[in-house]
Amino acid sequence: MRSPDLLRFNLRLLTGQWFRTLMTLLATAVGVAAVLLLTGMGEGARRFVLEEFNLLGNDVLIVLPGRKETTGGIPPLTGEGTRDLTLGDAEALLGLPGVRAVAPLVVGLTQVEGGGRNRELVVVGTSVELFHIRQLYVSQGRLLPETPLDQAEPVCMIGPEVRRSLFDQQPVLGRWLRTGDRRCRIIGVLEDRGVSLGTDMNDTVIIPVASAQQLFNTEGLFRLFVQVQHLELLDSVKEEVLELIQRRHQGERDVTLITQDSLLGVFDDVLKLLTLAVGAIAAISLVVAGILIMNITLISVSQRTSEIGLLKALGASERQVHRLFLSEALIMTLIGAFTGVVAGYALLWTGHWLWPQFPVSVPLWALIGAVLLAIGVALLFAWLPARKAARVPPVLALKGISDAHR
Repeated sequence: MRSPDLLRFNLRLLTGQWFRTLMTLLATAVGVAAVLLLTGMGEGARRFVLEEFNLLGNDVLIVLPGRKETTGGIPPLTGEGTRDLTLGDAEALLGLPGVRAVAPLVVGLTQVEGGGRNRELVVVGTSVELFHIRQLYVSQGRLLPETPLDQAEPVCMIGPEVRRSLFDQQPVLGRWLRTGDRRCRIIGVLEDRGVSLGTDMNDTVIIPVASAQQLFNTEGLFRLFVQVQHLELLDSVKEEVLELIQRRHQGERDVTLITQDSLLGVFDDVLKLLTLAVGAIAAISLVVAGILIMNITLISVSQRTSEIGLLKALGASERQVHRLFLSEALIMTLIGAFTGVVAGYALLWTGHWLWPQFPVSVPLWALIGAVLLAIGVALLFAWLPARKAARVPPVLALKGISDAHR
């Protein structure tokens, strides 16, 4: 039997048994689409995180108070703690060679009142340097003034969501907000940025760092962003920062320095493993589809026993009968896999259309792996029924007996 004849024979069979074919195609399509959908979402999440960190720039050091490492031994029982980062530390770091900018950060939650409305919002205290480091821009007004770090100013900037929730569509520049027990005048509105590095900048009020220290009654900083002049200086500046903090903190090296590369490495590894895990879970559905194909092929063998006998009586070999049933399973799987690929990409792009800020991307290994796994599972589970059909003696098959041991 030639390949074109085999193809036409199987297509007539599949269209004749349309409900059985539909169930097999549906099972395979769902399995392939599930693999593409979950791996695409996992890869999209990985790219989203990497893009967010890339906005920070790979020439930036993040300085956090406290040393985050395990040194062993018994924990201290005297209640000693780490020193806070201060504005003095920020000004000292700015004097290091190779440092371009330093942006302090104070973060807190407080009641904000404006336009006759009241909300609890995140208030960020910082300097104008943060906007350059984090690539933040204004849609209206201007940035925070370039004043000394220890100088408080009654001015603020708000995110677009704060503007909508407190003032609707009214003009806001020049209006006053009450943050806690203090007042500040709105001088700018941020561009719509969404969530960035865990902070929803759209729903944030930004004030000078000294004003935030007075508002929250603290001298300690949440963290410091240190931008170097050239990427090649990153390692040397890192050591200089640690040595300077150690000198200022009475010989204690009690800060943690994080670079973008280290953060990206950790997140990249974790999200890749997560993508592999969800892809493997989705691939289980393809095994279920393979079991369905085996059951349907077994039923097909029992229903087509006389046909098998006639083919063998006309001279068809065991190999040709074997190919007949395997090709049937292969054709159904290829059609189902193609349908699943189309459905998977359609769902992913629909999600991207609804949430444009979330990238979607199916890894090539997931696409190829899903299709090959579907084909492999189908052939594997169809092998035994096809082998059974091929080994039925022609005489018994013509009598409608599919079991050669009867």
